[in-house]
Amino acid sequence: MPPKPRAKRQTSGSEFAKWFRPLVECLRELGSAKPREAADWIAEKERLPASFREAVNKNGGERFLNQVCFARQYLLWEGIIDGSNRGIWTLTSQGMKARLTDEEAQNIVTKWTRHWTSLRRQTDKASQLHNDHPQAESDDNPLIQEENKESDLLETLRCLSPKGFEHFCRHLLLVHGFENVNVTGRSGDGGIDGEGILQINPFVSSVVVFQCKRYTRSVSREEVSRLRGDAGGRGDKAILLTTGTFTAPARQEAARTTPRVELIDGEQIVAMCEEKGIGLKPRTVYDLDPQFFEQFGD
Repeated sequence: MPPKPRAKRQTSGSEFAKWFRPLVECLRELGSAKPREAADWIAEKERLPASFREAVNKNGGERFLNQVCFARQYLLWEGIIDGSNRGIWTLTSQGMKARLTDEEAQNIVTKWTRHWTSLRRQTDKASQLHNDHPQAESDDNPLIQEENKESDLLETLRCLSPKGFEHFCRHLLLVHGFENVNVTGRSGDGGIDGEGILQINPFVSSVVVFQCKRYTRSVSREEVSRLRGDAGGRGDKAILLTTGTFTAPARQEAARTTPRVELIDGEQIVAMCEEKGIGLKPRTVYDLDPQFFEQFGD
């Protein structure tokens, strides 16, 4: 009988606390990881079933990935994860020595939830005194909630018309080096929304077809398989761009035989826009360092 997936064990308190230990183990073994790399590593080590990986939250995002990101945030506040390199997770020297139990993980959640709740109450109280009108207090964490809000960029893209999103994807591909990119806009094209040329070097070029999906949910394996069928004979490669995410089976399907399907999810679209400044204005953002202020405590 195969071993029972460890993901089914019950943990009291905040559900995401159970990923503290495996996340630390992941970063200790890999040295550093991007969010999805860390989530995939944990899923494999913890033997999480596909149904658990594919579960979504109320915003349509991947619940498990969301929980791993919450775990990272609390470990950052605790000084176990280094927050200096945006998008790349690494352990601090303290984190390299950490061996967290489930009880210790829950204690970290309790500690920082109380910290931010207290800070929120103080801020609300100061605001009430200054404005001379009452405001309702909240026990919600002021910086982070169990369900992340969608980014402004993804919300904007999801509000575009289907044609508008297709032309945005065309612009994205052009900025990132594609040539002769066209949105087909023709009936009878199946799932193909456009095509273009990627000049790999002076001798070799590749014909690429693409499909655009304005989703809040995850793209399924069946949708990736259909795109491969539609792309057959028309392109050397297919690209599926979505403002949502991809299920684990969809990613496995994309890596199969030719034409290979490249998957670009909402997180990657945001990163690509940030890299080239597409639709974004730069600004400087500073994160509060609560540990710095501990030296001035009573």
